[in-house]
Parts: sequence; structure tokens; C-alpha cells
Amino acid sequence: MAGASSSTANPSGRRGVCPSGWHLPSNAEWSALVTAVDSMAGKKLKAKSGWNDYNGASGNGTAEYGFSALPGGYRRSDGNFYDVGCYAYWWTATEYNADYAYFRLMDYINDFVYSDINSKSYGWSVRCVGY
Repeated sequence: MAGASSSTANPSGRRGVCPSGWHLPSNAEWSALVTAVDSMAGKKLKAKSGWNDYNGASGNGTAEYGFSALPGGYRRSDGNFYDVGCYAYWWTATEYNADYAYFRLMDYINDFVYSDINSKSYGWSVRCVGY
């Protein structure tokens, strides 16, 4: 987050790696998005193509809100990429502690947007939101 402190606010007020006029959303902002979309948020926010299981079966969404989330997977500290095409992970601007932060996850098989914490050592995507 370019040295900025954690935020639980909505909007987060944390630019982080986002360009001028944009910010990294907090966990609370993600929650507001998911609530506004409803319990099928994962399906409605995923892109209409690109989501597959490890055997190639479709797990595509409907992109009803124009979000069109893509399954970018993640990068580990060993430099390798994992879960591309099956999972999407996004960091939030909300830390759990010095080593862990909140993230959001969508996968190829479920219609939900998950929230959890994980080590900041993972290379996950970020979502930039305009003010």
C-alpha cells in the first residue's frame, strides 16, 4: 500500500498502488459491494468467460454489474503462479495485523465472494476504485 496504514473505512482513503483519483478498497467496501449485489455476488460479478475448473469445465459468471472479474490466480514467493483460470484473489486495504491482511476470493465453482485473511507474502491482485 505504498507505506499507507490500514483502513477499515468506506471508502478506504488509501491510494496504495492505484493511480491518482483511485483507491484500494477496504474490506468494508467489498462487503458493501457484495451486499448490494446479493448472495449470488460471485456469479454476478464474474466475467462471462475465462472461468474453468482444472479439467476445463465452465464456471463462468454473468457480469451483470459490469465488474467482469477474471481468474488471475496468485503468485507465491517462489515466483510461480497458481490457480490461474480457476480462482481470483484481491487484497483489501484492511490489515489483520503486521503480517496478515484481509482479502476477497472468487472461484470457478461457487457463486459467492469469500472474505478471509492471509499472509501478505502472497502476490494477489488489487482492485482500484475511482473516487
